[in-house]
Amino acid sequence: MRTPGHDEELAAGFLFTEGIIRHRCDIVEIAHCDQAEARFGNTINVFLTPKVKVDFDRLTRHIFASSSCGLCGKATIDAIQRQFPPIKSTLHIRARTMELLPDKLRAKQKTFTQTGGLHAAAIFNSNGKLLVLREDVGRHNAVDKVIGHEFLKDHLPLDRHILLVSGRASFEILQKALAAQIPVVAAVSAPSSLAVDFAREGGQTLIGFLRGKSMNVYTHTDRITD
Repeated sequence: MRTPGHDEELAAGFLFTEGIIRHRCDIVEIAHCDQAEARFGNTINVFLTPKVKVDFDRLTRHIFASSSCGLCGKATIDAIQRQFPPIKSTLHIRARTMELLPDKLRAKQKTFTQTGGLHAAAIFNSNGKLLVLREDVGRHNAVDKVIGHEFLKDHLPLDRHILLVSGRASFEILQKALAAQIPVVAAVSAPSSLAVDFAREGGQTLIGFLRGKSMNVYTHTDRITD
């Protein structure tokens, strides 16, 4: 389940955050399937280079993407962190920069303005400049889209960047950010306790309840300065 649009980014971001692909050059082509049973644009093919070996037994979500939240079939935290190492970024962000981000996010949520029914994810640089924003019925789909956008442009790792999500910060969102080496993850609502534990172990700064001039910084607080 997903909101149609930016499907190539969603596919690429999902494959990357699942650890199936590592580099832009791993993808030869992304194309919608034109077979009759795949009409309406709901099937997409990603053609990988021969050097990419897909171990289907390692797939933690069995290559299904849905709009649900939570663990979503993920393996243990230890298994994920063996695949994606902790972040060592020395990035520092001013608190005032963080305070301005939710308004920048909200101003660009065009579909949410029309419907009130979509989540959003956005990537900002260290100065608070919005680089890419995507909306989707599923929070982690929106995250896959923004990471997929940067992946397809060969901009990874994002170790000098911020990820902001419009709702709660789940464990899976932190995992996806870790795959892209994003050191600061913020949410306008609450994080789960599992997300806090994961961020602490993964070297990520996790911020919740980012609203107005208030925020809660749960982990690696040294990255946020006055």
